[in-house]
Amino acid sequence: MSPCILPVLPVVFLAGGASGPGEASGPGEASGPGEASGAGEASGLVEGGGPGEASGPGEGGGPGEASRPGSDAVAPRQPAVLGAARTAAGAALVGPLATAARPPRNLRPYAVVAGLVLSFAFFTLLGATLISALGLPEDILRYAGLALLVLIGLGLVFPPVARILERPFSRVPQRQVKREGGAFVLGLGLGLLYVPCAGPVLAAITVAGARGEISADIVVLTVAFAIGIAIPLLVFALAGRRVAERVAAFRTRARRLRVVSGVLMIALALALAFDVTTALRRALPDYTRAAQRTVEDSDIARQKLSGLYDDTNKELSRCEDGVDELRSCGPAPPLTGISTWINTPGGKPLDLASLRGRVVLIDFWTYSCINCRRSIPYVKDWDRVYRDAGLTVIGVHSPEFAFEKSAANVADQTRKFGITYPVALDNELDTWDAYRNRFWPAKYLIDAEGTVRHFTFGEGRYAQTENLVRDLLRRVDPTVVLPPPTDRTDDRPTAGRTPETYLSTHRIRGYTGIPELADDRPITYAYPADGIPLNGIALAGTWTAGYEHFTAGADARIAVTYRAQNAHLVLAGEGTVTVLVDGRHTRTIAVHGTPALYRLTDHDDEREAHLELRLTPGLRAFALTYG
Repeated sequence: MSPCILPVLPVVFLAGGASGPGEASGPGEASGPGEASGAGEASGLVEGGGPGEASGPGEGGGPGEASRPGSDAVAPRQPAVLGAARTAAGAALVGPLATAARPPRNLRPYAVVAGLVLSFAFFTLLGATLISALGLPEDILRYAGLALLVLIGLGLVFPPVARILERPFSRVPQRQVKREGGAFVLGLGLGLLYVPCAGPVLAAITVAGARGEISADIVVLTVAFAIGIAIPLLVFALAGRRVAERVAAFRTRARRLRVVSGVLMIALALALAFDVTTALRRALPDYTRAAQRTVEDSDIARQKLSGLYDDTNKELSRCEDGVDELRSCGPAPPLTGISTWINTPGGKPLDLASLRGRVVLIDFWTYSCINCRRSIPYVKDWDRVYRDAGLTVIGVHSPEFAFEKSAANVADQTRKFGITYPVALDNELDTWDAYRNRFWPAKYLIDAEGTVRHFTFGEGRYAQTENLVRDLLRRVDPTVVLPPPTDRTDDRPTAGRTPETYLSTHRIRGYTGIPELADDRPITYAYPADGIPLNGIALAGTWTAGYEHFTAGADARIAVTYRAQNAHLVLAGEGTVTVLVDGRHTRTIAVHGTPALYRLTDHDDEREAHLELRLTPGLRAFALTYG
């Protein structure tokens, strides 16, 4: 039910509402073998037929009575009783006969949804394998779906095209199959184009399909996911059928509605071809994100789903975080799902298998994370000091916020941080899951044979990690002469420091405001009268609170009481932030360009302080961090 369903809903609604050949569309309209169809009946793939339209070969009456498939011609000769049935008075006279000749049920809603779900599930699992085996272009399925949608749209607008498309079904002996076959084909085309909002479940299915690792678990997962897709789509298709049966306009203006449906399908194909639907989904609030994260983004779900990516990562559970020794934690999972590489020759990808004989340090990070920023200088030093001795550092950028998925943003921040080692953009968190990671930052040490030997989560343990790097380098070459250890070995204490605070309706901690936060609508807040306790946060002025960030409105202010050396805030947009520390104005920060982390204070030692921020309208605030 996420916003990603919206582009296909109008087509599914109209397709489910059109009656099939030989079906009645409204009360008192019955058609039997050899009789012309009534008003509102479809003679094409998904169309609602015009008044007096007849069904196709084998369904209409004798010569000169029934029109061809897709034709708008009226049958010139109809039985007298049936002709009377097309009028209100006739319907009253032959009521018992009309009741006896009960029309077949319109099953188009089920046919179009079944086609969509079948093609989506099949090609999500096997599409990549089939395309690779046949040597076809990667976008062939998308092009096929677009072409099919355009053809069906043209068939709805132009009856001669409909007749061509209907020929395969005119040879099917079962009338019911013939009636619903076009809707099923429409569903097959939509299934090639329908892309639900991605999450860990869909990522698990897609990656398994791309690798050809189709197990019983993956098939069950895919079927369950497809059922979830089918439910809301079927609700809309059935609603379309009910509206078509109940609303007189669907019967009296069937031809016009058929043309509108065709134009709508062609418009959808063009919107998909030019990626307009993606812009639409971005513009709409993701109103199901909280539910999705609750269901499939919990720690338990992620662990289960990560096990579906690659069995090799199961051995990572044998090792513990941050132990002061090298252990065997199993083969290093491959770097998978990487969309872009930075700082490699020509942007070419790195393969861990090609790095055998070298020690590898994988650093999971994201550029707006203050903990990662504090960790980066250590990683840069290790790369500089030990690269020639056999160490390869790879930064895996696994985004926390949507704006961190932008390759341009990551490249800009990588340059500003002075990072020269390779950086892999793990936008769908595939490699993150493969390593069963849960933290920013996180470091994994891989020996020259490709085995994970150590990992540590979060900040700290820098001296320990560097000593283990040196140990692994000596194991590769006992004669190697290593430079002295770097001087960045003083782990900073974190005890008592105010924890990171996400400005998110579902992740915020220490909020002391009244009334409660409201999702995705502007609300005017006020500071509590009794002050803000340590590690507390409050709002004043107008704010629009969302799952990922808060957007400032008129007179927007944030106040926190924190304990740390300095405070930082992730911001996006264009505007200014006025900073007050203990009631005194200390600076005004200009916000522009790439969304980034901004330093709010500049103290030399840790302290407890009251911080107030005044933001200009339109600025987006994501997270407060301390260090």
